[in-house]
Amino acid sequence: MTEQYPFQDETYRILGACFEVYNEMGCGFLEPVYQECLEIELKAQRIPFASQPVLDLDYKGSRLQKKYQPDFSCFNSVLVEIKAVSRLTSEHRAQTLNYLNASSLQVGLLVNFGHYPKLEYVRIVNQGRGRLRPPFDESENAEVVSKHQLDEALEVDSS
Repeated sequence: MTEQYPFQDETYRILGACFEVYNEMGCGFLEPVYQECLEIELKAQRIPFASQPVLDLDYKGSRLQKKYQPDFSCFNSVLVEIKAVSRLTSEHRAQTLNYLNASSLQVGLLVNFGHYPKLEYVRIVNQGRGRLRPPFDESENAEVVSKHQLDEALEVDSS
């Protein structure tokens, strides 16, 4: 039986773009190279995205001056954090989860282009304390995100 999780189709499409970048470039480049390549590939595959969106942070009702900037938001539903390291660590997973907590997004992909001999990735579903944030502006990169997708992206897990 196939595992079900939120935004399964969207994550498959995003991972397909990541695999295409890895197949073309291999491992060994720095993260900014993969960032630029993935931007090109996401556009080519008509996957709506925002590159390095700024996430506001609050502490006890006060807006912080410091911001978080994940690598991508795709489909206004999936946060994508990329790395170019020999292996992913618990710190990388915690960073991705913190990005999810700072946004309204429930699903994150942590993708490592530095792993050999194949692309390494982790799918993270945030079932903790989501925070309601407006969706990211992805409109100039590809197709328009449907209202249904926006509504799903703004849902906060109340369990």
